[in-house]
Amino acid sequence: MKIAAKQFALYGFHDTKISAIVEEANVTQPTFYLYFKSKDAIFQELVDLFKAKLHERVEQSRLASGIETAGLLQRIANNIALIFQLFQENEQVARIGFFLSEDAVEIKERMAKQIEANLAAEVENGYFHADIDLSIVASAIVGVIGHLTLTKLWAGLKTPDELAQEVTRLFLYGLIREH
Repeated sequence: MKIAAKQFALYGFHDTKISAIVEEANVTQPTFYLYFKSKDAIFQELVDLFKAKLHERVEQSRLASGIETAGLLQRIANNIALIFQLFQENEQVARIGFFLSEDAVEIKERMAKQIEANLAAEVENGYFHADIDLSIVASAIVGVIGHLTLTKLWAGLKTPDELAQEVTRLFLYGLIREH
């Protein structure tokens, strides 16, 4: 699976060859076909694996009720860092699932809906004010995570923790200086 993920991430779906996967994996093509029906099947399995991991991370990021305001920024940053860590630890699969696959748009939409549901619960718990369109906030968070993953994380310019701190400060406090 790792070798297939690497090949798909490097060459894309159409230019990846089963022969290259089996050669690097040091197995025969008949062995490959014992486990996977086709190139489409292994690609879809990789996408589904990424979707499941991402869904779990986003689900776990919902803030429980009763968190002290003083610890809120760090708790949110830790949750966002876990999402960036997923992208870092699974770069090839994330590249396929979040950017290359036909499911990429659906994956991002599902992630945004999950984040929106989390935000709605967090508004109910009194963490955030209710006079903002949470679907826009959720979509913005997904966009920021995707773009920063490509331009900062995978480029080796920032760590998951550094990105999470910046993103959290931006969304909680904005750009305006305190007076």
